[in-house]
Amino acid sequence: MAGGLFDMSHPASALAGIAGNIVSFFVFLAPMATFLQIYRKKTTGGFSSVPYVVALFSCSLLIFYALLKTKSPLLLTINSFGCCIETVYIIAYLVYAPPRARLRTLAYFFVLDVAAFGLVLVVTMYAFAPAHRVKFLGSVCLAFSMAVFVAPLSIIVKVIKTKSVEFLPVGLSFCLVLSAVAWFCYGLFTKDPFVMYPNVGGFFFSCVQIGLYCWYRKPSNAVLPTTTADAGNGNGGAAEQPQVQVIELPAHSVAILSVGPVPILGVHKIEVMAAEQQTVIDVKDAAEADQPEVIEIVPAPAV
Repeated sequence: MAGGLFDMSHPASALAGIAGNIVSFFVFLAPMATFLQIYRKKTTGGFSSVPYVVALFSCSLLIFYALLKTKSPLLLTINSFGCCIETVYIIAYLVYAPPRARLRTLAYFFVLDVAAFGLVLVVTMYAFAPAHRVKFLGSVCLAFSMAVFVAPLSIIVKVIKTKSVEFLPVGLSFCLVLSAVAWFCYGLFTKDPFVMYPNVGGFFFSCVQIGLYCWYRKPSNAVLPTTTADAGNGNGGAAEQPQVQVIELPAHSVAILSVGPVPILGVHKIEVMAAEQQTVIDVKDAAEADQPEVIEIVPAPAV
């Protein structure tokens, strides 16, 4: 029905927008696992509130854009849901955050979601004629969306440097690819460049992350090949050197070497030498220990 929520007078744009709503709905729900972890531990730990504050600002801008442009109900629905869920995330973060993190979050919220959004609203409504308001606001949304899509560059650089995909959310990247395709098609069919162009960047950077995951998905802490050397033993034969396994820890990881009841923290390299069914641990950058009971690699909290 034309003019309704799903305008089937343009079925291609309607279907693309519906697909974008469905995929974006699950993208917005992705942090639920993080907040379940926060709820169980009753603390935010090392998690940052910045992604949720930024997402709330982005959704607020797009709601304003959809209202100003009119005839964009599919943009309005998903970003209204986004505003609600991001507000819930921020409130939950404030409940469990330590005092300093809570103050930082409130500062981010008032600077970005109150002051910056208020400034955009005032400038749009009072500094531009009605005929130019949509173009100005669309340009602001385009610039901000591109900045958000470029943010994963820091993760990409970290993956290339460490050759580890530990911090690469490949599932979320795949959903973002689907979301970018759907919203690009929606912008293309509705002839809206401010929706279409940002999703080109989103598609590109999400594909790069998936490609890196496929390239580096094998663990980098591979076993080194064994070495042999000719050395005389008691019988005059050649003695085989023990196999050496070097475990290189990924960045931002902590190794816990448990020797009896005493854990040794901060180990950066462990050399495991196996000889005659006996394991000898040579611990570098930590106290030496014989016959350890447990070696556990624990990822450090996200910063």
